[in-house]
Amino acid sequence: MAGTKKLVIVESPTKAKTIGGYLGDDYEVIASVGHVRDLAEPSELPAELKKGPFGRFAVDVENDFAPYYVVNDNKKKTVAELKRALKDADELWLATDEDREGEAIAWHLLEVLKPKVPVRRMVFHEITKDAIEQAKQNTRDLDTALVDAQETRRILDRLYGYDISPVLWRKVAPKLSAGRVQSAATRLVVDRERERQAFNAAEYWDLSASFHPSADAPDPTAFTARLVRLDGQRLATGGDFGDDGKLTPRAIKAGSVPLEQQRAEQLAALLTPQAVATVRSVETKPHTRRPAAPFTTSTLQQEASRKLRYSSRQTMSFAQSLYENGYITYMRTDSPTLSQQAIQAARTQASELYGAQTLPEKPRVYTGKAKGAQEAHEAIRPAGDIFQRPTELKGKLSQGEHALYDLIWKRTVASQMADAKGSTDTVTLEASVTESDRTAPTTAEFTASGTVITFPGFLLAYEEGRDEKRGDTEQNVSLPQLSSGQSLDVTDPEAKGHETSPPPRYTEASLTKRLEELGIGRPSTYAAIISTIMDRGYVTKKGQALVPSWIAFSVVRLLEEHFSALVNYDFTAEMENDLDRIASGEADRSKWLGEFYFGTDSHPGLRGVVDNLGEIDARAINTIRIDDQISLRNGKYGPYLEVFDEKSEVGDDGVLKPRAVNIPDGLAPDELTPAKAHELAEAEPAEDRVVGLHPSTGKRIIAKNGRFGPYVSELPDEGEELPKGQKPRTASLFKSMDPATVDLDTAIALLELPRVVGVDPESNAEITAQNGRYGPYLKKGTDTRSLTSEEAIFSIDLAGAQELFAQPKYGARKASSALKEFDADPVSGKPVKVRDGRFGPYVTDGETNATIPRGDSVDDITFERAIELLAIKRAKGPAKKKAPAKKAAAKKPAAKKTPAKKAAAKKTTAKSAEKTVDPVRSAAAKKAAATRAAKKAAAEAALAE
Repeated sequence: MAGTKKLVIVESPTKAKTIGGYLGDDYEVIASVGHVRDLAEPSELPAELKKGPFGRFAVDVENDFAPYYVVNDNKKKTVAELKRALKDADELWLATDEDREGEAIAWHLLEVLKPKVPVRRMVFHEITKDAIEQAKQNTRDLDTALVDAQETRRILDRLYGYDISPVLWRKVAPKLSAGRVQSAATRLVVDRERERQAFNAAEYWDLSASFHPSADAPDPTAFTARLVRLDGQRLATGGDFGDDGKLTPRAIKAGSVPLEQQRAEQLAALLTPQAVATVRSVETKPHTRRPAAPFTTSTLQQEASRKLRYSSRQTMSFAQSLYENGYITYMRTDSPTLSQQAIQAARTQASELYGAQTLPEKPRVYTGKAKGAQEAHEAIRPAGDIFQRPTELKGKLSQGEHALYDLIWKRTVASQMADAKGSTDTVTLEASVTESDRTAPTTAEFTASGTVITFPGFLLAYEEGRDEKRGDTEQNVSLPQLSSGQSLDVTDPEAKGHETSPPPRYTEASLTKRLEELGIGRPSTYAAIISTIMDRGYVTKKGQALVPSWIAFSVVRLLEEHFSALVNYDFTAEMENDLDRIASGEADRSKWLGEFYFGTDSHPGLRGVVDNLGEIDARAINTIRIDDQISLRNGKYGPYLEVFDEKSEVGDDGVLKPRAVNIPDGLAPDELTPAKAHELAEAEPAEDRVVGLHPSTGKRIIAKNGRFGPYVSELPDEGEELPKGQKPRTASLFKSMDPATVDLDTAIALLELPRVVGVDPESNAEITAQNGRYGPYLKKGTDTRSLTSEEAIFSIDLAGAQELFAQPKYGARKASSALKEFDADPVSGKPVKVRDGRFGPYVTDGETNATIPRGDSVDDITFERAIELLAIKRAKGPAKKKAPAKKAAAKKPAAKKTPAKKAAAKKTTAKSAEKTVDPVRSAAAKKAAATRAAKKAAAEAALAE
């Protein structure tokens, strides 16, 4: 309608800026910056609700699982701005993403803003002028089934985490967490490490040699071939052995036998002087390769990990920026399908760049094969009906964004190109040798294969990466022209020994692939799942490999033994399917949550499991047996070894006490073999080492390894009893020190800590240097500053200490002046840092500075939050100079409020609070959970003028 003012709300400032460029002056585009409200934390509930039905989860499980929502502290200002903008608007357009999360954001905006103007739901999968124009003409109603699915997922995660995490706190360690999907992902990584621990390597040998056609042959090129059979019996390769180090039943059935070292070396010695090989056969087969499908969220993360070494988090951050700036289509999808517009654009560019002969006669159509695929979006591809080439975007994108766009562009164009064609030649050679322990000559068969590409097709544009595979012995050899019966000379025979390798650890790429295969999680969650299990300390990265921590073993063991169904992969995947059914309107939200939480006749439900856990042996959960003498224990301060041997002491009760032995940092679980454990135990000193006598007290000072690391201690004299509550002086050794070599002077200096550095002349306060739980630091009264190293405790002087105290408090924590450092910003491509400034901490990428709001603490700032703050600041533009302040007019004395006016004011305040903090779903939303028809009615009511 011409002349009306339309308020358009999107999630991000970047998206708002891009869309705003395509809409006219009648549209005002504002970002909500994600969700404006969420489930309340139970601890933050109003006092009167903490003891009520909402008190445990901020969800009333007895009343259709009604949630208690609150506007986030850091979004109250945003909500106020949206309300102000809505007052001047004639229409409200909700243009959040077209998925469950985006639909839920739109619904929450309706619940908070309570618009009295017409509302439209605007959706699109790419941010281009044509797509936005088409979306304007095709608005729709809010899809409350999608909202129900997102809300069910959020409530489900709250019930799961808040019921199970406390069990982990009590029985494993504080601050741990359990999650419906994160726990299943952690179990996958732990299961793979268990396979590696149980793995037994098998030794096998092979034999290869060089084969030379005669000099007068048409093609005298030499090549290498490998021995595959002896007297017709197949020789085993790495893939024929199982994890137990023995031949698999399949290999045995095929008649495979391992080649032993002695025979391999004997054959190698006989081949050169004796043998002349003969070409037994040359087999040629056509070779065809099809291009990979266009990217889905999962395959994009996998390929970016393989080729660009991006983490899942980095990939999605760059993809988000590319989408919001209009360069690619929506980046959360599990569909590999391309629109007709995209197919035509890809075919046109393939023809222009690589020739018309690289196009197949008909366009290629791809369909999804992922378990549980359900998204309606098309594949991830360059935006628009004419793709921008990567060369055209040089300088417009950051380095990270450009590399990812280049990958997406190549994959999309290649997906519409012709198959690569060629031929694979396999030559079989035969040679006879006479072994000393055999009466008849031995026939040795060698093979070699070579593939020649005669028509590259899509390979001109792109070739998909590969994950590591076990037992992969494929070799592509360049073969000369050979004919059956041709004689070849044999040279350079070489026998090589090999060991089978354990299953490879998951990488971010292969874990994403496995989660997708099992149907665990959805496109929008893969990056968050991997980030969560790493942030929680369950998994660390070693190169590209994901290595589980010992604490992850305890967590997974507890969940497997007491919550087995909840970490069952099929059960977790089935929950995802149920959420999909809720999203399509085929299942009822409240009924499904009730069955999950309260149970049915066939399963007890989460509450039944938690209420009937019984006694959990925390010690058993946290103990992993290495062998009869040694076990690994997860303790309060980390993992250590418990050793029962001849060095162990007998307690007063006559029971043998285990020794505690430290585990080196960085030792992966599969590397802690029984042999390694005994090596660590033997390295520990059997007795306390006497360093010397203290020159002042005459007491013995000893150095020893303790449960919490090496330390020195001053022992009382024989027969001396210390006063009640007093213990011998002790001090931990620095990380650079060894209890076997620490000298007396160093030990005394450690025992005398804290060291007095001097007295501050300004405050007259004493400055001391000491070691603490979080590392070395200086203390002056109640003020502290971190030191850069433990050695600085003894070397820093008063001037150096004063210089540190003159710096901002957080600036001394690291050698860098930044309080925190993150990856590159997806917009500027520069590292993001948190710094302490004159007016408090702020986020910066070197170009844009964004103050950290009062509701956020430095410790809580994540990479995503930092990016969000920078995006908000950029959207606002440079700060405007303030005009000179006018002199304020004299205020009139306030009129006294009558009791009636006071009551009216109180009512107005309560009403205002109700709009900001909505405790439960509205009546219309509650009815929406009952039937599909009621859902539609609720949506129409919410969107009515």
